[in-house]
Amino acid sequence: MRPYPPIADHGLIGDLQTCALVSSEGVLDWFCAPRFDSPSIFAGLLDHDRGGHFSLTADAPDLPDAVGAGGPGAGGGVVTRQLYLADTAVLITRFLTRAGVGEVVDFMPVHTPHTATDRHQVVRVLRVVRGSVRFALECRPRFDYGRAPHHLTLDGPTARFDGPGVTAHLQALGSLAPEADGDDVRATATLSAGERAAVVLTVCDAGAAAPPPLDADALAQEFTAVRRFWHDWIGRCTYRGRWQQIVNRSAITLKLMTYAPTGAPIAAATMGLPEEEGGERNWDYRYTWVRDASLAVRAMLDLGFTEEANAFRHWLRLRLEDGGAPGGEPLQIMYRVDGDPHLAEEVLGHLTGWRGSAPVRAGNGAAGQLQLDIYGEAYYALAQAGRAADVGGYDGWQRAAAVLDWLCDHWDRPDEGIWETRGGRKDFTYSRLMCWVALDRGIRQATAFARPADVPRWTAARDAVMRQVMTRGWSEERQAFVQYYGGSVLDASLLLMPMVGFIAPKDPRWLSTLEAMDDELVSDSLVYRYDPAASPDGLRGSEGTFSLCTFLYVYALARAGRLEQARYAFDKMLTYANHVGLFAEEIGPTGEQLGNFPQAFTHLALVAAALALDTELDRAASRG
Repeated sequence: MRPYPPIADHGLIGDLQTCALVSSEGVLDWFCAPRFDSPSIFAGLLDHDRGGHFSLTADAPDLPDAVGAGGPGAGGGVVTRQLYLADTAVLITRFLTRAGVGEVVDFMPVHTPHTATDRHQVVRVLRVVRGSVRFALECRPRFDYGRAPHHLTLDGPTARFDGPGVTAHLQALGSLAPEADGDDVRATATLSAGERAAVVLTVCDAGAAAPPPLDADALAQEFTAVRRFWHDWIGRCTYRGRWQQIVNRSAITLKLMTYAPTGAPIAAATMGLPEEEGGERNWDYRYTWVRDASLAVRAMLDLGFTEEANAFRHWLRLRLEDGGAPGGEPLQIMYRVDGDPHLAEEVLGHLTGWRGSAPVRAGNGAAGQLQLDIYGEAYYALAQAGRAADVGGYDGWQRAAAVLDWLCDHWDRPDEGIWETRGGRKDFTYSRLMCWVALDRGIRQATAFARPADVPRWTAARDAVMRQVMTRGWSEERQAFVQYYGGSVLDASLLLMPMVGFIAPKDPRWLSTLEAMDDELVSDSLVYRYDPAASPDGLRGSEGTFSLCTFLYVYALARAGRLEQARYAFDKMLTYANHVGLFAEEIGPTGEQLGNFPQAFTHLALVAAALALDTELDRAASRG
C-alpha cells in the first residue's frame, strides 16, 4: 500500500449522510462518521501512520514472470483499474494479476434518504472472475482524527472497535477470518473464479445494539436496493445533451455530498488537502457554504431535481429564522450540515498532512468573515427554485424581505470577498455584483407575486449598486472589470456577471473583460482565480488553476459566441477529470489535481458549462 496516493486517485461512495474515499488500490483512507463533518475514523490520506485505513488489496502472485505494475497506484505485479457501476455510486476496484482477476465492490446502503440514522455501513464485496486471487485485509481505525485510542473485541468473524462515543463493528463473510493485530485487525483469503467473500463495517453510537449477523442473501438485497436507488434517482435527470455520462456523474457526486436529513450540500468531502503540495492552504470544506450550496441548487434544478432545491430552500429559511451571524448580519457564510454556526478552527498538529502539507485544520475560521456576496447567491437560488416569495409562507417572505431591507443599508461595505482572503477587507467588485443580484431577484419576486415590500427602496439600492460597479469596478486602464475598487487585478469570479444577468454576454465591456482574462488568468484553457502576487491574500505560497473558474470560463465563452474555443476548452478540461470522472478544487502545474476532493463547486460549474454549450451549439446548428 502506497503512502499518500495522488488526491485524484480515489472514488467516492456515500449514504447521503456521510461518505468515504477509496483509492485505486482498494484502500479506504478517508471516512468520517456519523456525518460528513464528524471526526474521522480513517484519515490515512492526511497521515499514513497515524490516520488509519481500511484496505482490501490483492497480493501479487509469487511467480517469476508476474505482470509488472501498470495501473494507477498499482503495486508490483498487480494492475488495478477502478470504475463506477454505470449511473450509480457503486465503486468497483479491479485487480489484474498473472494468477487471476479479482474485484472489490464498495458501496454504502442508502436506507432512509430523508431521515438521520444512527448507523452507517460500508459494504465491501470481494469476488474473483478468473483464476485465483489472494486478498489481504487490514482494518486500522483511528478515532477522533487519530487522537483517541480504541479497544478491540474479537469474536470469530466479527470484531468490535470501541472509540470515544462511537463503535465500529467489522463483520466478515466467507473465507475471510479476522485476526487481531494489536488493537487492529487483519485477514487474508484466496478466492478462485466464482467465489465471493465480504466484509461490512458498521459505525454506530457507542452502546448501540450490534448489527444482525451477516448474511449473503441480505447483502445481495442491499446491493440491489442501492443500485435501484441510484438508477431511479438519476432517471429523473432531464439532461439529454452531448455529455450525458460526465453530467450524470457530476449530478450523482453533488447528491452524494448533500446531507439528506436537512438538504444541506457540503462544499467537499474532505479537509486538509492542499492547494499546493507542502503548502499551508489547507482548509476544511465539509460544511455548508451558503454560496456553494445555492449555486449547487441551481445546477440541480437545471437537471430537473426539484426535490433537492426545495430541501435546501427549507434549510436556508431555517437559517434566516435562527437570527443571523454574531456580527449582526442576517446570515453566516457557512454552517454545519444541521445548521450549527459554530465551526471553531483548530490545528491538528499531530497529523503530518498529505505529503507533508501542514498544518491540517479542522473547523473553519472563515465562518466569521463578512462576505456580502452570499445574499446574492441565496436569492439567486430562491428565485431559480420558483416561487421564492412563498418561502415559509407569509412569515417566511417577511424574513426574506427584512434581509433585503438590511442589505439596502449595508451593501456598500468592504468585506473579505468570495475567496475568503485573510489579507484584510476590500471593496470587492464581486461582492457588489451579488448584492445587485439579491436586490434584483427580490424586486422581481415581490412584483411577480404581489408581496409586501419596499420596492422603491430596493430599486434605488439596486440601481446604485450597478452604477457603482460600472464606474468604480471598471478600470479604464485595463478595459476590464477588476477585483476590487481602485485596483487593477483581474478576478475570475466575475465570470458570473453574464450568468446572473448583470451584463449581456456580448456587451462590449464584458467582451473586453473576457479578453483581458484570456491574457492574464488563462493558461492553456485553465483559469486562475486571481494573481496572489498582484493581490496579496495573507497566505504564503501559490496555488493551481481553479477548476470552477475554468468551467465558468467555458460558459462565458459559449454565451459570447466563441463556440469553437468554448468547446475545445471544455473538452480539454474534461481530460483533467480523474479515472472515474471526479474533480478536486484545482489543477496543479503538471496536471495533478489539488485541494479538497471532490469539490461541489467544480461539478456544479461543469453542469452549467455543459448546458450552456449544448444550448449554443444547438442554436448555431439551427442557423445552419
